[in-house]
Amino acid sequence: MRILITNDDSISSPVLLPLAQWAKQFGEVTVVVPKYEQSGKSHSIEIHKAFEVVKVDLGDPEIPAYTVDSSPADCIRYAMEGLRLKPDFILSGINRGLNLGIDMLYSGTVGAVFEAACFGIPAVALSTTPDSLDDALNALDGIRDFFVKHDLMKKNSIYNVNIPPDNKGIRITRMGGRYYADNFLPQENNLFLPQGYSVWENNGDDTIDTNAALTGYISILPLTLDRTNMEVFSALKNLNES
Repeated sequence: MRILITNDDSISSPVLLPLAQWAKQFGEVTVVVPKYEQSGKSHSIEIHKAFEVVKVDLGDPEIPAYTVDSSPADCIRYAMEGLRLKPDFILSGINRGLNLGIDMLYSGTVGAVFEAACFGIPAVALSTTPDSLDDALNALDGIRDFFVKHDLMKKNSIYNVNIPPDNKGIRITRMGGRYYADNFLPQENNLFLPQGYSVWENNGDDTIDTNAALTGYISILPLTLDRTNMEVFSALKNLNES
């Protein structure tokens, strides 16, 4: 199996090498990650300016690695269309911060798996809390076993996985509402600093990703690239006129 790894925390992520070495037991691993942190870049790409790509030493001679001075989605684009890689599977993460609810739409980690889907490559985004990277690494074997046991990748091609510390088990979930909102703190020279705060309220439904992850369960959420509202489409398609 050929495995491509990216993230939005950049080449400097302390969990990048351990993740790549964990993945190496399942096949050939290549790393293509942003040069600098790209949190909140979602599915953005660069189409007008050149960007730097450099081959780097990740710390394992068996794992080729490259930095891309652009977004995680561009890392996937360059890997596929620049390096001409042909991965069988893509991992994005492990992100330092949970990507939950509507807020996942802002995530560069999740944006990378949407870009993977554009190329028809199965992919999983992995996220955890900033202080529980080791816990997340230790949970990977169990998560993989769950995916294999239930044949999840044949049921859907892209997933968003959030791994809380000291997890109590696994839940299959759906997207919740807002997790964070922002205050904008005035600074000098007409600058404003966004400061996030949690607006999550637990309604007790652990089939919602925010509730599951924030009460201690690993959240596995099947994603779809298609943004068509199929219920509305089905109701309206007969309105088409020639």
